[in-house]
Amino acid sequence: MPELPEVQRADSTKVDKPWGYEIRWAITDRYLGKILHVNRGEALSLQYHERKDETLLLSKGVVDIEIGGLDGQLKKVRMHAGESVHMPPLTRHRITAVEDADIFEVSTPEIDDVVRLEDRYGRADHETEHGSPHPGPSGKRGG
Repeated sequence: MPELPEVQRADSTKVDKPWGYEIRWAITDRYLGKILHVNRGEALSLQYHERKDETLLLSKGVVDIEIGGLDGQLKKVRMHAGESVHMPPLTRHRITAVEDADIFEVSTPEIDDVVRLEDRYGRADHETEHGSPHPGPSGKRGG
């Protein structure tokens, strides 16, 4: 007989970040579920994922999301609670909280598949001397 699932507290998987924190509430070999709490005025990295496919649902607050392909301009969109966005692999994106925000993220399981192009907290993988990102996939990973 298979083991019964165990109920556990989600906040036991809280990971502090410079922009707020994330709670990793589901980590399996097929999918990943997280809650991102972004403090007002803070921003995630301008980043993309080489394999990770993710959908974000804004549960609380207001955010600006910059989104685009690896080449070309980024489009800035304001999101409000109840709105969602799907980001397939190789989609550049950055989230900035206009208000304190809670975001549900559901994705494929590649938890460390992130290439940071720009980061206000000094965590970027690839920046030129002037801070502009190198185009194209780099193969660089970060947490």
